[in-house]
Amino acid sequence: MGHDHEGQRVSRRRLIAGISSLGLGAVLSAPGARAGAASRAAGGDLASLLAGSRVCKLTPSATQGPYYFDADKIRSDIRENKPGVRLRMGIRVQDSETCSPMGNAVVEIWHCDAAGVYSGAEKESKDDAASGPPPGGFTDVAFMSDMKPSDDSRYLRGAQVTNGDGIVEFTTIWPGWYPGRTVHIHTMVHFSDRRVLNTQIMFDDALNAKVLATPPYAAHTGRDTFNSADNIFRDGMMLQVIEDGDGYLGTIILSADSDRDGG
Repeated sequence: MGHDHEGQRVSRRRLIAGISSLGLGAVLSAPGARAGAASRAAGGDLASLLAGSRVCKLTPSATQGPYYFDADKIRSDIRENKPGVRLRMGIRVQDSETCSPMGNAVVEIWHCDAAGVYSGAEKESKDDAASGPPPGGFTDVAFMSDMKPSDDSRYLRGAQVTNGDGIVEFTTIWPGWYPGRTVHIHTMVHFSDRRVLNTQIMFDDALNAKVLATPPYAAHTGRDTFNSADNIFRDGMMLQVIEDGDGYLGTIILSADSDRDGG
């Protein structure tokens, strides 16, 4: 299915979704009283999480991976009772040339579960894990195409529409891993009926080690790839994370080329 048709579908979905009120708005907005209130509510100092909020450098792009499809799920909580360590995410989308927040953008995320399995592609992801990384690596152009889902599961997939501050919030679990890749979350931004950013969100490996040592992650042994050896990892993809009760709170600023002119 072509990108133009996909853009139209997302645009219609955006129109019926509306823009929700998001609890992490203060965290990712301009520094000030609201950011301080968010910091206290989260139980920690969020100053470091706001670092880079006025940097307009284009977020590194990445292949969308082999398991992308439009899950047609406008929702903030994407867990569907999947076991794992709770992760709240605040994402602010801004224009890479002006730093202006991008309202009315659709942000999609999808990632594997604690065992390294993707919904809608359970058989494929298990088979791929058993066979190991592809010969051409995960940056191969073959991973730029959409797939047709092979099962009815849709856990750990969802989309939200940015509010006027360019912000969306998701609740998910810390992702697991699979052979040849570090821990990551796939992210796609749509704006004005076009895909303007494909990227991936990564995590500090010390935190990865801490989380993956706990159930249910610990049952999946033999992790073979860390950030330093991952051929997609870039510093600009790192989620800024603090503890948040029995889970974690992470924030990231995504700078997208809204008019796709290379700026």
